[in-house]
Amino acid sequence: MEFQVLIANLTNPTLLFFLLGIIATSLKSDLEIPASTSKFISLYLLFSIGFKGGQELAHSGFSYEIMYSLLFGLGLASMIPLYTFYILKRKLTVSDSGAVAASYGSVSAVTFVAAVSFLEAQKMTSDGYMVAVMALMESPAIIVAVILMKHYSKEMNEGKSISLKHHIYHSLTNGSVLIILGSLLIGLIADSRQAEGIKPFTTDIFKGFLTIFLLEMGMITAKRFSAFRKYGWFVSIFAILIPAINGCLAAYLGQYITHNPANRFIFAMLAASASYIAVPAAMRLAAPKADPGLYIPMALGITFPFNITVGMPLYFLVINHGT
Repeated sequence: MEFQVLIANLTNPTLLFFLLGIIATSLKSDLEIPASTSKFISLYLLFSIGFKGGQELAHSGFSYEIMYSLLFGLGLASMIPLYTFYILKRKLTVSDSGAVAASYGSVSAVTFVAAVSFLEAQKMTSDGYMVAVMALMESPAIIVAVILMKHYSKEMNEGKSISLKHHIYHSLTNGSVLIILGSLLIGLIADSRQAEGIKPFTTDIFKGFLTIFLLEMGMITAKRFSAFRKYGWFVSIFAILIPAINGCLAAYLGQYITHNPANRFIFAMLAASASYIAVPAAMRLAAPKADPGLYIPMALGITFPFNITVGMPLYFLVINHGT
């Protein structure tokens, strides 16, 4: 059954379009996505993820388990980029360290979908509010990473001492962070019947735009992959070992947050995942000096396949043994 889920995930059209982007660039095709279109799609994806998360949170009502789950998710998304940044900074530049840390602190919506499919194959169901947890985990890592980059980068600070309040303000007003948090809040307070009117835009065409986004990501990755090789084994080992550690810890600690093992599995997959939608969209605006040929191949070329093939059974095993 797990093998069938694996095949279904690896033959997902969105990932196949990512491969098409790599092939197109490798064949030196003149295929390209206009810059204005690319920016619009990036903003759309952030808006859609945030709005749907707010709607799910509004429908879930309130309980202590929901509150603890949201706080646990926020904690994971804040602590992972914090400790990984200092590991990465030993080998990488400040901008690259921040972008990679943001990727691994944030989450992958496609990995979330794959995790839900895995649970369905096990005849298990996670609670609906986990979509809101996923949406809330998108932005804290970006905020933490931007704060760290601004604090440590002499080029950004120009040698001046800038207050933490200043960093937080500019992080929260960053276009990518603002749209996902704003969309989450709007989804939370919006009337459900009125929200149904824009569902074709927020939900039905999401995967279509995602395929175009990943097509471009494939082209960018292929163009920059040669740069990825120069970083050596360090980043490859990081892209496997760190997600495995994060996933196992979240799977184990999740038992103190929720009694639903399916929720624990989602927490593990979110903690282990690396963003290649929200973070690349955010870093394009917040850290233009960061190399997409580093953090995109790490997240999509190494971590995602690892989580789908090895991570899922591993985290599921931790949950079963810890229950």
